[in-house]
Parts: sequence; structure tokens; C-alpha cells
Amino acid sequence: MAAAIKNLVDKFQGHSEPALRDPSAEEVQELKQKYEQTGQSQVFAFYDQLSQTEQTQLFHQASNFDPTRINELADKALNPPKTEATGPASLEPLPEIATASILDSDPKDIQGYYDEGLKLVAESQVAVVLLAGGQGTRLGSSQPKGCFDIGLPSHKSLFQIQAERIGKLQLLAKKSSGKDAVIPWYVMTSGPTRKPTEDFFGEHKYFGLDKSNVFIFEQGVLPCISNEGKIMLESKSKVAVAPDGNGGIYQALLTAGVREDMRKRGIKHIHAYCVDNCLVKVADPVFIGFAADKKVDIATKVVRKRNATESVGLILQKNGKPDVVEYSEIDKETAEAKDPKNPNLLKFRAANIVNHYYSFEFFDSIETWVHKMPHHIARKKIPSVDIESGEIVKPEKPNGIKLEQFIFDNFPMIALEKFASIEVRREDEFSPLKNARGTGEDDADTSKRDIMNQGQKWIERAGGVVVTEGDAVGVEVSPLISYGGEGLEFLKGREIKAPAVIEKEE
Repeated sequence: MAAAIKNLVDKFQGHSEPALRDPSAEEVQELKQKYEQTGQSQVFAFYDQLSQTEQTQLFHQASNFDPTRINELADKALNPPKTEATGPASLEPLPEIATASILDSDPKDIQGYYDEGLKLVAESQVAVVLLAGGQGTRLGSSQPKGCFDIGLPSHKSLFQIQAERIGKLQLLAKKSSGKDAVIPWYVMTSGPTRKPTEDFFGEHKYFGLDKSNVFIFEQGVLPCISNEGKIMLESKSKVAVAPDGNGGIYQALLTAGVREDMRKRGIKHIHAYCVDNCLVKVADPVFIGFAADKKVDIATKVVRKRNATESVGLILQKNGKPDVVEYSEIDKETAEAKDPKNPNLLKFRAANIVNHYYSFEFFDSIETWVHKMPHHIARKKIPSVDIESGEIVKPEKPNGIKLEQFIFDNFPMIALEKFASIEVRREDEFSPLKNARGTGEDDADTSKRDIMNQGQKWIERAGGVVVTEGDAVGVEVSPLISYGGEGLEFLKGREIKAPAVIEKEE
């Protein structure tokens, strides 16, 4: 048992994996037969030509997949069942009882949520799951996206900004309760980003957090499938694979041992979000308190849709179930419909920002619903080995599919009364990093601008004076100083010349 626990800890914290065990001849034969019986024998087409090391690697990789299950997924994806036309879906906003808004709610209610959430943090009942599998390729970086420097005066990476928010919130919770609060941070990477992420955290000494409370794990992968339903080979010794989408988080929580770690710690509330949002309020007490008050299994943060044509998915109820409906699925009339109670607002305005709350009780039931989540297909040009010639072919048009799940695919699986949503200010909480610098939208420059503008607003609200000259605007306020604008009274009456960074009280 002790050895098993040590192996789990080693796996989380990036210790080197043990060398792969060479399989016996009987094990190889048994696995080959499994693939042959399911019509996927091509996976082992070149096995006898491989070195012993390559054979061992292919054996272990192929052992991770159930070819029967892969066939089922491929068949559903390539030959979707025909559904009878049932007319347009019934779309309605979520019930008012299941919603709140930072913009419109009574400030006393928001303060009540904050107080309750901070109490739960202080009791070490809150955990954070970070979706950090993306690479920074579109940003012009070879590192994981979380390592990216958006150009702040401090040159902090996204990982560091978020880590420091966790550290500050732990201190705020301790100050309010006298208890030592721990917010464990579970960082889900992908195959290409896991080791660079582990190295980055190690080089930066986990950004001041206790290493024992930071867990780096890896999302799963699925084989790439040809248009004929065959598992494709990247090389003679390796199956072509792709990450299983952000919806793969649920299976990964099981296989990586994350859920069991949460259970041992007594976690009751989980906040999950994407690494590319520089404004994210990690483990936000208001969000946690709101969801706990509503006694829901899932809650989401949303921002107000800018206009009827903004290309965002919407949180709503579809045929009486909570769901996300993409902008392309909504007709013009529905998109432009006005709120009957406030004609100045859109009826459907709750824009999805992939910022979610889960009860641990819901995670505890993953096995009962994860296999029901649908798989979506992405048709791609996938370089692969030609089984006849053994040569790698680089196709000129899509020759296969990648299967993925979306994190919100399970929303319709829960009762409407177990789902809630809270609207937050876009300028306070949502600034995604999607594009290369200079794009002018959702890039490093806009991320930097939004943090600097937020800091300036906080300082002016606290009574400080920010002096701007020319194009110089904004102040970076370190999360170590303030989590959400609190604790800046020491700046009252002070004059600060922009651009600037406030790293400590002076």
C-alpha cells in the first residue's frame, strides 16, 4: 500500500516513470488477437520488424486502448444514427432562481456568497482544476501556454499569476478564520505539455506554493481513425493519437488518481477553468459560495454577450435541460430576441467562458455518466504509415478523424435544479489569450491591457492617483498584494506614474 501511494505521489509530482516492462510472448499474442478479432490487426503490421524497445513501447501503448470500444466510437462518428425530425429545439434562459449577476444583484447577496465561499476555503474544502493542455504555438511560443509572458512589467507567466492568486486567497482565508487553509491545485496537461510544465514549476519553486499541494497530471488520448474506421499509425512502432478534448478531464480525474486525492483531503467544492484567462479569479469565494448556497452539482460563470452577432456559445436550457448552444446553432431571430423584463438586454446573453464549479458529490458519480458523453469528430490531414508500403504518407486532404469530448457535454445529464449560473463583469474576469501578439483581439497585448486597467481601477477605488502620460496606461497589482482589489488602502493619496507595478506594501 505504501509503495502504491509513493508511486501515485511520484506520478503527480513529475518523478521519472519506471522503465517499461518487456511483455511475454503470450501477452503479445493475446493482445494481437484482441486487435485482429476487432478488425484492427494493422496496428501490429510491422511488429516483427521493430527493435525490442520499439516492440515494448507499441505493446504498452496498444494495451492502453480497448479496440472494441474504439470501433464503437468510430462507427458512431463515421455513421451517425439517423434521427427523426422533431422540430426546432425549445430554448429558454435558465430559470431566474438558478442565476445571479454581479452586475445586477443586491451587493449584500454577493457579500454573503463571498463570506460563505471564504469560509469553505478556510476549511480546506475547495480545490482547483486547471485545464493546461494547450501549447503556445499560435502565440509564437514552443512552451505550454501557461508559461507565456504576456508582457507585464513583472514579466510573470500565466502560471505564476494564477499560483499567486491561490497563495493570496489562502492567506485571506487564514486571516478571516485563523485556520491554515490549503487549496490543492490540479494541473491537467497533455502529452506534449506535461514535462515542460513540470520543469517550469520546478524551476520556479512552484511559485511559492507548497509542492505537496500541486499535482500535475495528463489528460488521455484516443487513436486517430481513418475514414474507413481503421486505427492509424504515426510510425511503424506508434499509434497516431490525439488528446481527447477538454471533456477528457473527467476520465483523467479517475485514471490519474485525482479524485481519490480529493476524497482523502475532504474536498467538497471544485473550481475548474482554462489557463489562458489572465483575469481568472482562481477558487473565487463568490462563485464557490453562490454554488454552495444553491446546492447544485454544476455551476458556470458567464459574461454578458456583447451583441447579437458575437460568436460565443450560450449557457441556457435546451428542451428543459441545461446546455451550451453554439452561436452557429441559433437563428437570427433567436439571437436578437430581447429580454421581456428588460428590452435593453438580449434574452439569450449568458456567454460561456469555460469557468465551472462542481460539487465533489458529482465527481464521485463519474463512472455512472462518463461513458454516456458523446464524442465529436474533427476531420484532419493526419500523416500516417501506409500499411502496404510502410512509407509515411502526408495527405493533401482530410484522411481521418480525431475524436474529442467537450467539457460541457455532461450538462444535459443533470437535472435543471442541480445547475446554476452567475454573471460576472467581462472586464474583471475574462480576457482569453488565443492569438499571436499584434492581432488586436484576445492576444498578449489585450491580456496585458486588461490586467493593467484592472490594477489602475483598483488603485483609484482605494483613493490612489494614477498619472498617465502619452500612451502609458495602467498599473500591475501583484496578486500577492491583492486578490480582487482588497487591501490597497496603503495607496490612498499616493501618486503612481503609469505604467507601474505594485509588488509590495511600501
